[in-house]
Amino acid sequence: MGGIIDGCPAGLFIDCDFVAEELRRRREGDTSSTLTTMRKEPDPVEWLSGIFENRTLGTPIAFTVPNSDSRSEDYESLRNCCRPGHADYTYQQKYHHRDYRGGGRASGRETVARVVAGAIAKLWLAQHHIALNAVHHGFLVTCTVTGLPAGVGIPVFDRLNARLSYAVLSIPSAVNFCTGSQPDDWRLPANEYPDQWNAHGQNETLTSTNHCGGVQGGISNGMPVVFHVGFHPPVTHPQDMTCRMPDGTLKNVSPHGRHDIDHSSRLPVIVESMAALAVADLFMQWLSEDGKLY
Repeated sequence: MGGIIDGCPAGLFIDCDFVAEELRRRREGDTSSTLTTMRKEPDPVEWLSGIFENRTLGTPIAFTVPNSDSRSEDYESLRNCCRPGHADYTYQQKYHHRDYRGGGRASGRETVARVVAGAIAKLWLAQHHIALNAVHHGFLVTCTVTGLPAGVGIPVFDRLNARLSYAVLSIPSAVNFCTGSQPDDWRLPANEYPDQWNAHGQNETLTSTNHCGGVQGGISNGMPVVFHVGFHPPVTHPQDMTCRMPDGTLKNVSPHGRHDIDHSSRLPVIVESMAALAVADLFMQWLSEDGKLY
């Protein structure tokens, strides 16, 4: 796996230990769980360009994260079949040729590149006292962004909540998105939903509640930005599955390979990473509009 990060300002110190810790969070999730994959990847990052003496150069940052524990042969039973609930069928219909061996763009393995890029964005945002924290409740992840000033976000198509949604819904198995201090705040009665002003409130005390999740009109209001992302559970399990074959017939297939039975504990750092990239883009633009970027 690998990636290219473009647009990162020069001079940012890259804390490689922090990047490694972010990758550990993605790799291990909840270390007490026995339901995550048995695949063990050390995930060392090899920086190819854009960084010299641990500082960014302002040029594109290219990196790779080699696979050392891949077993492509385990996926042989899936060569010609489309698993129920999986992207096998849609990828086959779109491209007419697919790599069935795991690790593709519909695989959780691709999120390793997202976490590396997100770690860089987090390091830059931390210089501006902006932090992200996500927690999982089963297959629901709640993420909070603190320290973001009021005014970040661009109507109409680059609203802060729209860009966050666009970013996190690109994560494999993500299915829905909403903002608000609680996932169902939008269901509140009309007279209860508006966040009432606090006298002399600023930043995180601006309003008495945060039903809007820190975003109004697509622009941050200075309160913590809170959003929720729902994921579907893993669809590949050890037991036989009824798969669709190329000729349209159905066949029971016993999948091999090492698959997560429950990937929920690995999701928070991935959500944080994609949110960090979206927030960094918009915050950088806000700084340039305000004449503070350089």
